[in-house]
Amino acid sequence: MDANPILAEAVRGNWVENRHRGAFIIVDADGGVIASGGDVARPIFPRSAIKSMQALAIFDRHAVDRFHHSAEELALACASHHGEDEHVGSVAHFLERMGLSVADLECGAHMPTNGKARAALRAAGTAPSALHNNCSGKHSGMLSVALAMGVPTQGYVEREHDVQKAVRAAVEYVIGEDLTEDRCGTDGCSIPTWAAPLRAWALGFARMATGKGLDAGHAAGAQKLFDAATSHPHLVAGTGHLDTLVMQAFKGRLMQKGGAEGVQCGAIRDKGWGYALKCDDGNMAASHAMVAGLLLKYAEPDAAQQEVLEQFAHQPTRNVRGAIVGEMRAVAF
Repeated sequence: MDANPILAEAVRGNWVENRHRGAFIIVDADGGVIASGGDVARPIFPRSAIKSMQALAIFDRHAVDRFHHSAEELALACASHHGEDEHVGSVAHFLERMGLSVADLECGAHMPTNGKARAALRAAGTAPSALHNNCSGKHSGMLSVALAMGVPTQGYVEREHDVQKAVRAAVEYVIGEDLTEDRCGTDGCSIPTWAAPLRAWALGFARMATGKGLDAGHAAGAQKLFDAATSHPHLVAGTGHLDTLVMQAFKGRLMQKGGAEGVQCGAIRDKGWGYALKCDDGNMAASHAMVAGLLLKYAEPDAAQQEVLEQFAHQPTRNVRGAIVGEMRAVAF
């Protein structure tokens, strides 16, 4: 098998220090390939990049009808938030509205991703809670599914729990492929993660962007989730993050979501295209450069959008003194 192409390079001074290979694909809702590179048939774990697909279970199991979830709550269900005050407070309110609390979350606790939020916790001598977990919004959405289904909330993260069966079914439906037990793992937040070909994830995003190939309920749910995420991009990630900045700049035209280990997925909504990208070595900075390069070429950005994307397509590398000593840059797009 041929190696995947080099899609990003780390340059130090005048020399390439590291080369990062990966695969990418852009498709329309019929599966027609707009562009691709590398092995797009190899199954990959999408990690957090498909939270919007997982959140379709909120509509499948009528949780949205029971709780009348706000756009902010739907955005949090799609989010990998940074644990800033707005995130923590919004998730707490999300749970409170359902009669639940942080004690019902089974995602575990970690320090906020945002540096200022981490410093504030340390200064206060306060330990992080599960509310600070970047996946707490997604887990709140899953708890709403459990309540709407009338099943116990305890153990909702387990593979055989009715909630995870509903999430799995929603993802299978939108990508048009079975998620099989021989390609399954446990994600960082304790829910199952399922591997499928890169092209399947791209197709799922194209179908969610257009509604094509989906029944009316799933099409409407997908549109509400994308509208919520793109209308509240700060809730989806946080200050300075690629997902937030890019969705802010594209003003609803673009759904973008990253996942651990170098995964980037999304939809160029006005074109009806979905895309999926995986950096082979899992380097997140390299994956940011890659997806920025992809969007610069295929999303037809205006000048302001191009400026945002260029920040990530050419990321300066600084040394301890703050001097720029190189860059991470996209290549081959």
